Amino acid sequence: MKNYKLLLVEDDDSFGYILKEYLTLHNFEVTLIKNGRAAIKALAEHEFDICILDIMLPEADGFEVAETISGEGNRIPFIFLTAKSLKIDKLKGFKLGCDDFEVKPVDEEVLLAKIKAILNRSARSELNTDTLFEIGQYKYDVKNQALLFGKNKKILTEKEAELLKLLYQYRNQILERKKVLKEVWEIADIFSRKSMDVFISRLRKYLSNDPRIKIINVHNKGFILQVPE
Repeated sequence: MKNYKLLLVEDDDSFGYILKEYLTLHNFEVTLIKNGRAAIKALAEHEFDICILDIMLPEADGFEVAETISGEGNRIPFIFLTAKSLKIDKLKGFKLGCDDFEVKPVDEEVLLAKIKAILNRSARSELNTDTLFEIGQYKYDVKNQALLFGKNKKILTEKEAELLKLLYQYRNQILERKKVLKEVWEIADIFSRKSMDVFISRLRKYLSNDPRIKIINVHNKGFILQVPE
């Protein structure tokens, strides 16, 4: 699983340290910064996958930092941390493009769930653009729904393409069956479940030229697309 680069902007030493350690334990590369001006500088000089941003900060507040994020051509998602739950602050935050709010005291598990959900949405959005991504020795051309292995090309059907993108989004972790049914088949009846299993078998066959790639069944749970990182 990818180690996402996370910028945490929080001026409370104790809380910032605890949250950084918690997120690091969950495989994030965390950069902790304690004031808004330094955060703006870091955003200009480094690439991050997501930003967790306190509103009340020295030198430049969270709203000023958010304006910098929103003005970037390649905008990263961000979540505001706030000690206040005032409607006016939330409205201002959403106008600046924030993806969510978490009111202090923060529930770390809830925050982690929000972070993962936002990153998953971002990853899916990226895969829906004109791009080429690698699956082991294969390349997948999203725009043309073409799975490439050397000079060989396999054009996927719409459902095969959606299923492969979803598996790739959750590569090396469990993709739950119910999520596949909801997002690809949009219904969870017995016929859809059987159809899903048929499509999984097809993708296994299409990817069989690279023995390092496996689509593993996790009983009563889902599937894992196992690929070399």
